[in-house]
Amino acid sequence: MRTALTIAGSDSSGGAGIQADIKTMTCNGVYAMSAITALTAQNTTGVTGIMEVTPAFLEEQLDDIFTDIYPDAVKIGMVSSSELIRSISKKLKEYNAKNIVVDPVMVATSGARLISDEAVSTLKQDLLPIAAVLTPNIPEAEVLAEMSITREEDMVSAAKIIGEKYHCAVLCKGGHSLNDANDLLYRDGEIRWFRGKRIDNPNTHGTGCTLSSAIASNLAKGYDLETSVERAKEYISGALAAMLDLGRGSGPMKHGFNITGKYAE
Repeated sequence: MRTALTIAGSDSSGGAGIQADIKTMTCNGVYAMSAITALTAQNTTGVTGIMEVTPAFLEEQLDDIFTDIYPDAVKIGMVSSSELIRSISKKLKEYNAKNIVVDPVMVATSGARLISDEAVSTLKQDLLPIAAVLTPNIPEAEVLAEMSITREEDMVSAAKIIGEKYHCAVLCKGGHSLNDANDLLYRDGEIRWFRGKRIDNPNTHGTGCTLSSAIASNLAKGYDLETSVERAKEYISGALAAMLDLGRGSGPMKHGFNITGKYAE
């Protein structure tokens, strides 16, 4: 069985973070493992508390994973401190990790910055250059490309700048009032649009985590990058279209929308 590792924070409400990643990986047919960067106290209305692990403990988690069940792909979510970013980079290089998908979580949908300028700088220097693909949303792509994005042509320009600077593929995600369901993949000088249908569902908590984990799962199974993105978009569309409605805020998707069998009844 193919395996995938998520390196991210825990979401106590289960809609994002490692919980969303594990659900996604399981539903996409790979064995999921996790290295937790932080515990969060949160629900569908917001985050009330964050408690980071120490760099030494994060490295211990990664040592134990890579020396026993080596992952076929790695997804990295939100990491808020420079020290933890450096620990991740160090261990992934040490174990020659492959199929690294980085979801560079820096800016919330609301536009609020989630990590410090110092951590962004460390992310750019230590983590992005070892990624196979980055999956920034519009505000994050603006930070990485150091430009404003207001139209499709800007998405192309930003993806090219990011890809050539960090020598990796870039999936610039639409949304944020621009190209709602259309994502742009830039790789080796070529671009491809992945057009999607907008699903009128306000419950979108964890969409970024889910998409990047689905891409990692498909890479782990041996699909090429374009096919992995295509399959991941189809999966997330299904999870949104299931119209799960939980919580008082922006709720989670139904990750297991396609699970059948007596144990799912």
